[in-house]
Amino acid sequence: MSFLRTACFTAPTIARFTIPVSQRAFSTTLKMSVTIDSNLLSQITAAEKTLTNKEGPITDGPTARAQKHVGQQLTAQIISEITDAENAITGSTQPTKGGPTAFAQSVLASEGGAGITSSNNNASNTSAQHTGKLDSSTLHNITEAEKDITGQKRPVQGGPTAKAQQHANEPITSEALHDITKGEKKITGGERIKGGPTSQAQSELGKSRS
Repeated sequence: MSFLRTACFTAPTIARFTIPVSQRAFSTTLKMSVTIDSNLLSQITAAEKTLTNKEGPITDGPTARAQKHVGQQLTAQIISEITDAENAITGSTQPTKGGPTAFAQSVLASEGGAGITSSNNNASNTSAQHTGKLDSSTLHNITEAEKDITGQKRPVQGGPTAKAQQHANEPITSEALHDITKGEKKITGGERIKGGPTSQAQSELGKSRS
């Protein structure tokens, strides 16, 4: 009888430990969001260039559509807008392999946004090395400087961020600085601002040479 009594008490003990383990497993499946930032935009721009063979984003193209939602979470609705712009370029009703839509879809579908997180980590490493390029970190600084001037949440069309994105991931040359300055003057009324977008690009170039 003592053996049976012991067996009766051990069963609930096992059950009591298995339930929390199961609950803990489900708690790790939370979804993470992907924010549309300068890094994501630069990669959409790179994909757009493969379709247009132009140096920078075109007016109302995939990058321009995505740029309207800077700071927002990437959603299926935003990808639909990117697709519409891509289709206008290709004349097709289907996204192009390796194009802006395909890239955005892969980011959204990746588990917890792992793909873009990895890119952000790489961007952080790159910025720490100061490569002298218009990488995601430098583009972010230019965008923030532009926001300080305009007081708007998003970059303006033809502004310094838009001009800089035309040279995304390229070395910061005098031509790139000229374009950024042109965009900066557009939002300032013809003047360059200390600590403004052009200064951010020049600062990165200077750090890469030091």
